[in-house]
Amino acid sequence: MPADSFREDVIEGLSQPQKCLPPKYFYDAAGSRLFDRICRLPEYYPTRAELALTRRHLADIARFAVRGCELIEYGSGESLKTRLLLKALRPSVYVPVDISSTALAGAARRLSAEFAWLHIFAVVGDFSQPLRLPVFRQRAGRRRVVYFPGSTIGNLAVQEAQAFLSMSRAQVGAGGAMLIGVDVKKDANALHAAYNDARGVTARFNLNLLARINRELGADFDLRRFRHYAFYNAPLGRVEMHLVSLARQAVRIGRHRFEFERGETIHTENSHKYAVDEFRALAGEAGFRGVRLWQDRQGLFSLHGLAAE
Repeated sequence: MPADSFREDVIEGLSQPQKCLPPKYFYDAAGSRLFDRICRLPEYYPTRAELALTRRHLADIARFAVRGCELIEYGSGESLKTRLLLKALRPSVYVPVDISSTALAGAARRLSAEFAWLHIFAVVGDFSQPLRLPVFRQRAGRRRVVYFPGSTIGNLAVQEAQAFLSMSRAQVGAGGAMLIGVDVKKDANALHAAYNDARGVTARFNLNLLARINRELGADFDLRRFRHYAFYNAPLGRVEMHLVSLARQAVRIGRHRFEFERGETIHTENSHKYAVDEFRALAGEAGFRGVRLWQDRQGLFSLHGLAAE
């Protein structure tokens, strides 16, 4: 990831009245390892629920997406869910898209070793921005399918989510489809526990963003003077993650100086939750029609099969 973009985004975010940082920067090597640990925590249900429903409904999911399709995945794509889908679909080409060239190269290498028959065309890019993907020869008759698991759509503001869905609709074209994981609204206690785990892994994941800014941008954040804070904002239907300043302090990044009051926060992430009808309406505005819905037995998570209108 270009250091200049990282610096510009951090400076811009910390200059806002409500200080904020883009969540895409969580995932350096240390952050990715911490997130892998989060996904295995007993409190963190999304990964476990999505994997369970994928396994249970894999044949039906494959019928919807169609074997031999062109499969585009936003993310580095080496999870067990991805490997299950690749085995079931045997896509004609697999296009993983990730902002991190290192993560992307590693994922592509490991998948190539596991699936010798798979044609992989990796694309480095930020899928939160307009993105142009390659058009392959002899694709007539092949369905193009975007796969976006993990409820990462929830990290986008509603307007950003609609823009992302519209971009995806343009990517797949008429007759194309999308498979997208979406976390659903549920009891606030379950949501609180998922983002405030007893072992403090999520707190370390959140604070690692400041550690990364120190390492890569030469900032002087004192991590001991910030605390992880996550809560469910029911009126907005989202979990918010923040870093709270524990004292009045100043932080420098090069020539830039940022003042913090005691109790002031840096907003690091949103995780929007959607009722099924809410998400289908959002997808409909982007040119998709919700035709299939798969959920785990407890109804914790949903996977939507969307058809391009």
